[in-house]
Amino acid sequence: MGRDREKDTKRRPMRASDKIPLKKVTPLLKPDVKVVDYKDVNLLRKFVSDRGKIRARRVTGLTVQQQRAVATAVKNAREMALLPYIPTSR
Repeated sequence: MGRDREKDTKRRPMRASDKIPLKKVTPLLKPDVKVVDYKDVNLLRKFVSDRGKIRARRVTGLTVQQQRAVATAVKNAREMALLPYIPTSR
């Protein structure tokens, strides 16, 4: 009539969605990167999507301060025409 108690105590098999996500490694922690500079276009392109948007912190794995510095550098690079505001190809 009631539930089987053994069923409640058994653990279900682990699924892919149950795994703990790994901490993202940020490119800003490399020894050759001292500061985020708007002139370093190759570094900044890693933080801009193919549609021209600045990637979110949860995607890049940056801290709040690093994300602010990257966002400011990307905006300055766009203003100086080093990075495009929108992608050139459609």
